[in-house]
Amino acid sequence: MTYDNTGLPPDMIRAALARTIGRWTEGTEDRSTPIPDLAFFRREAPTPPGICRVEPSVVLVVQGAKRMLMGDDTYAYDCERFLIASLDIPASSEVVKASRERPCLGLVLKLDLRMMAELVAQSHLPPPKDRSVARGMALGTVTPMLLESFKRLTDLLDEPDAIEVLAPLVQREIHYRLLTSDQAGRLRQLASVGSQSHFVARAIEWLKTNYASPLRIEDLAERVHMSTSSLHHHFRRLTAMSPLQYQKWLRLNEARRLMLNNGLDAASAAFGVGYESPSQFSREYARLFGAPPKRDVVSLRSKAAPAQRSPGAIRADA
Repeated sequence: MTYDNTGLPPDMIRAALARTIGRWTEGTEDRSTPIPDLAFFRREAPTPPGICRVEPSVVLVVQGAKRMLMGDDTYAYDCERFLIASLDIPASSEVVKASRERPCLGLVLKLDLRMMAELVAQSHLPPPKDRSVARGMALGTVTPMLLESFKRLTDLLDEPDAIEVLAPLVQREIHYRLLTSDQAGRLRQLASVGSQSHFVARAIEWLKTNYASPLRIEDLAERVHMSTSSLHHHFRRLTAMSPLQYQKWLRLNEARRLMLNNGLDAASAAFGVGYESPSQFSREYARLFGAPPKRDVVSLRSKAAPAQRSPGAIRADA
């Protein structure tokens, strides 16, 4: 049996993490925490694929199993494998193993890319050997040391006065563990200024801020110091989408949020996110979400159960 450096076997650490996450998510599905960038999730039954946006983050399942779909690729992860996303990526998430007695439990920790770059520089970690651009999502092996560092981070929830001082230190260790994991090359490439992943990340940041503006690929490529063909190639390789498809995805999801949370009608939401034709918006919306805007929003509202979501609940779809 493998033990971590505290003498506890990994199964005991997972059980402790499951107890903490289970306690914090009782009666809800997604829960933020007082620790910045850390959220918990709970699902008590398998779910069909649901559209989500995965931010740069690591997702750890401590009970149950999930699956992420990105383009034609499928990423199945559970207690033995963590999911890591190095970019903001549109995908679909589903729970494949969960029950009321043994819910699917896990956590999402957003990655701090600046911290990662500092660790690469300060720790004199070698640059990635493989400079090729892979998908912006991958699976890694959960090691005892990584598991233990997550436990120490969640243990701070029972010591709230220590969170401000100690949580950043533990989060820094988690980033270091990831940089020395089997996904180290992917993360070091993203943290490396001048890499193709870094340029694509800059393009994504611009699109997220300017999704409602007209997009000329030539201008975007010039902004991030890439050729038009290189931007197209590497953007699609990393995200399974072209920049124009990514912008459309951002627009449609923001319009959905505006209709659901702000009460806008379809035409107002369409114009608000940059569409010039409400009919084109409705067609593309139905193609993405499987139903026209009004019917989709009515369905989402009917499925919502506000009484079962805590005031601190957030989406943790990964």
